[in-house]
Amino acid sequence: MTATAAVPTVTRLAPLERLEALCDPGSVQVLRSRVISTRLGERAVDGDGVVGATGTVAGRPIACYAQDGAFLGGSLGERHAETIVRVLETAGRARVPVVGFVESGGARMQEGSAALGGYGRIFRHTVALTGVVPQISVVSGASAGGGAYSPALTDLILMTEDAAMFLTGPAVVREALGEETDAAALGGPRVHERNGVCHLVEADELAAALRARELLSYLPASAGERPPRAGIVAPSVADPGAMVPSEPRRAYDVRDAIRGIVDGDSLLELCPRWARNVVTALARIDGQPIGVVANQPRYLGGVLDAESSEKAARFVRFCDSFGLPLLAVVDTPGFMPGSRQERAGVIRHGASLVRAFSAARVPKFTVVLRKSYGGAYITMNSRELGADLVLAWPDAELGIMSARAAVGIVHRRELRVAGDVEGERARLADAYADQHLRASVAAAGGSVDEIVAPADTRERLAWALLTFTGPGR
Repeated sequence: MTATAAVPTVTRLAPLERLEALCDPGSVQVLRSRVISTRLGERAVDGDGVVGATGTVAGRPIACYAQDGAFLGGSLGERHAETIVRVLETAGRARVPVVGFVESGGARMQEGSAALGGYGRIFRHTVALTGVVPQISVVSGASAGGGAYSPALTDLILMTEDAAMFLTGPAVVREALGEETDAAALGGPRVHERNGVCHLVEADELAAALRARELLSYLPASAGERPPRAGIVAPSVADPGAMVPSEPRRAYDVRDAIRGIVDGDSLLELCPRWARNVVTALARIDGQPIGVVANQPRYLGGVLDAESSEKAARFVRFCDSFGLPLLAVVDTPGFMPGSRQERAGVIRHGASLVRAFSAARVPKFTVVLRKSYGGAYITMNSRELGADLVLAWPDAELGIMSARAAVGIVHRRELRVAGDVEGERARLADAYADQHLRASVAAAGGSVDEIVAPADTRERLAWALLTFTGPGR
């Protein structure tokens, strides 16, 4: 039996209040507030359980809607669906972002196939807007069936602590499988922040609305437009190099090093609890929004595996869609070996990351902190994949594998003759590193554009951004 997860008690906002929390004061303009379902008789209400609107966030127009979980469980009927479609159509024609507060038990039983058709139209319009305008979903209550698929088609998903998403609810699971569970254990935020379905979890609807505003501050109104600049803020970490241990296998939190490169308080990590050996985050350098993909030595030594490759590839494609320059921060021993990873499709997911970086047309920069080995060397936005600038810190190593591992293969006969003496292994490893791994070797061969001191990394990246995006961006 599955243990029942505690659901926190939070203050709920009415649908219009959610939109007012999201948008600038006085900017919400409601759409279709008088529409009524013709299928519900006396139970019909104005708006049919959803509020659609336009408004502004930080002075920039958006389209938005909020479902009312208190009306028939937020179920979607024909008129209800038409309002959401109208919001999506408005966003497409005006080329503005969409934010939806989703709370729906799924298709409305009283309307049968008409309700299912409504979901089909919503899905079609959502897909049509993919890569055209940013789409953000805030799941603020229990959402099932189409109410789960609808946000899954959007770019970013936020969940409140008391929300849940699932294709089939606990009652159906109990009936079909005999499994005892509840909404939180089946599809609550603790589930979906670890499987990559949701990007961020917030305490309540107000916090989620404020977070959606923050996310929009990094994004353009639509593809092809420039992301909005912010004021320049000095990094919160003075020396990124001090955050990285010199020992190549010693763990550390790569986010501390990134904070020494990007603008202070600008690092906003997405999916922080899924595939934690890779960090995906929005940030700014000199006020310019960027996307950051970084190996995380704090988990699994920063190795790439199937899940982290999927996570990184998805994020790279998102940034490329909306013109966010990409920064790869590299410190990885390579790909995770073993039968478990092969069964998980590491080849397929690794290839997806190669494809994502190679196909991205936004400016792409790479900084190698300590090491970049094997297939991960190529995959993490290498010069050969089309990186516009590759920097390495002075002590970084780039190559097929670590020196100690390499000499065990290349010099196995010498080591056998020497009795595998540790001193001989160390001597051979140093010689191999000097010949094949040092950053200076990669720079001499052109795979690294420049070797930079950690303290100079931010300035060099700022100039690269200016070069590739131009002033005023």
